[in-house]
Amino acid sequence: MRILVTGAAGFIGFHLAERLLAEGHTVVGLDNFASGQPANADALRQHSAFTFVEHDLIQPLTLKPEFDQIYNLACPASPADFDRIPLEIMAVCSDGVRNCLDLARAAGARLLHTSTSEVYGDPQEHPQRETYWGNVNPIGPRACYDEGKRFAEALLVSCAAQHGVTVRIARIFNTYGPRMRGDDGRALPNFINQALDNQPVTVHGDGSQTRSFCYVTDLVDGLVRLMNGDIVGPVNLGNPVEITMLEAAREVIALIGSTSTIENLPRPKDDPNLRRPDISRARRELGWSPQVDRAAGFARTVDWFRQMRS
Repeated sequence: MRILVTGAAGFIGFHLAERLLAEGHTVVGLDNFASGQPANADALRQHSAFTFVEHDLIQPLTLKPEFDQIYNLACPASPADFDRIPLEIMAVCSDGVRNCLDLARAAGARLLHTSTSEVYGDPQEHPQRETYWGNVNPIGPRACYDEGKRFAEALLVSCAAQHGVTVRIARIFNTYGPRMRGDDGRALPNFINQALDNQPVTVHGDGSQTRSFCYVTDLVDGLVRLMNGDIVGPVNLGNPVEITMLEAAREVIALIGSTSTIENLPRPKDDPNLRRPDISRARRELGWSPQVDRAAGFARTVDWFRQMRS
């Protein structure tokens, strides 16, 4: 198949493109490097079946409508980006998604959009099921991303209803692994970099807030299954094993053998207290569940960060 991956130079986009190429598909990768990394695009260019296009998805797409599938991963997703480029984030969640839909409609292609667990906000349901409508602050510091992704989902289902475009929606929970940006402001890269430097590892609040970490190859497998499956509505993709941020910090310190101590910082506004996916639907209808446990995944991720320093 001929497949378009937007956000291909990003962390997840790179791993997805690599998986699709390994399966023998022809892949066109698109990115504007707002948060993607040129090194990822350069690595993908080593594949003869890969073509890279530098383009801002907010601008109209001029690609020929000759794709079988489109994976849309184009959106800065780091908390560090929310203050830096909020309008760009909202634009790629609206104009960018509409451009993908227009291309999918013209090509007769199936479109998979990567949404996020952040559509649930600071949840009052735990674990979070796809039927939960969420608890989001529409004017808070995270609104550009949270509400942008919620709008994108509404746009997708509306276009599917009105124009018959085949869409798939993945709600991605905390994903990690090699090729994460070291400066993206997320907790795990921060913990690893601080521990490698034997500096205090900074945990927000008392560290009792929870997250559920999914290794990137597991996530990519879920995306591929969802794209090729028959599920119409949103599907949670994440690891249901929940851990506090304090526990995660301590695991990283122990794994590295660091002399770092824990330093507590104020919690950011609207930082979710709980995060754990209910993946019953993915298990039942896609036959999918995570395979890489946290100990192995953390070790591989630490090795990657060490390699980047050598």
